[in-house]
Amino acid sequence: MKSCILAMALFIGPLMVVLPAHLAAQSTGRIEFTARVTPTGGQPEPVRQLTFYLLRKSLEDIRAEALQTAPATELGKFIDGLGVSPELKAWMKKHHSVRLSGEDFTKSLTPEDIVDVPEYFKAYMTHNEAFRGIGFPEPKFKEKELKSDPEKYKAQKEEYEAAVRKFIANTPDSVKGVDLELIDVNPYAKWASLEGKQRELLDTSAFRLAQERYLVAHTDSDLDGHGSFAGIAPGSYWIGMFGAEAISGDVRLHWDFPVTVRLGETARVELSNLNALRPSIEAQNSSN
Repeated sequence: MKSCILAMALFIGPLMVVLPAHLAAQSTGRIEFTARVTPTGGQPEPVRQLTFYLLRKSLEDIRAEALQTAPATELGKFIDGLGVSPELKAWMKKHHSVRLSGEDFTKSLTPEDIVDVPEYFKAYMTHNEAFRGIGFPEPKFKEKELKSDPEKYKAQKEEYEAAVRKFIANTPDSVKGVDLELIDVNPYAKWASLEGKQRELLDTSAFRLAQERYLVAHTDSDLDGHGSFAGIAPGSYWIGMFGAEAISGDVRLHWDFPVTVRLGETARVELSNLNALRPSIEAQNSSN
């Protein structure tokens, strides 16, 4: 009787080991994806040999979580630390920008901005020196009158500023190129450098957070842009990229694409320009 029981135990033992693996194969799903990027005016090209990550949380949400431990530099604080006039600081905060160059910037300037912000007024006057004597307003007030006759000084100054505003409104081309005179006070390069360093810190923090808490699997795409994740438990996931972009011609892409895995099924995903997280064009990036 003892030998019979032992034999059954030996026979059952292997079954107990194999059965969970068999059931596990039936209790998971699979993801297969193809990634392609299409350059402007071109044909789709496969995204070759880039690493794709399968995550339990979207990249956007992971970055937001990482931002809590690595807060971004506040634009307002940056502006407060600049050695420019209060009027220019107020203008920057109002427009949420410290970029004082480019066609978009000069087009955004109103006659009131130019006259009321000392740096803009100085730049405008310097840039339009050639207009003097051919219709450009001439000031009647004199600095010595500021003390001797302040009311007259104030009235004539206000009259002059009104005339300049009118001239600017009637001669919008006179504003073109005024940003060339603002190179020395333009803080955009410094701000861009701070933002770049902050992005690097945030990317590093987000990548570490993703690996520690939300990473399910990773794989490299093949030469045809195909990739797969096998043995994935049913649930909601995101296919994303860290520190890399799919590049073709003038287009750069990366993805943060949601996908649902169902029991015993294969989810098939086509990654393209249409569902990329942040499609961009080099020419546009160079002008921003």
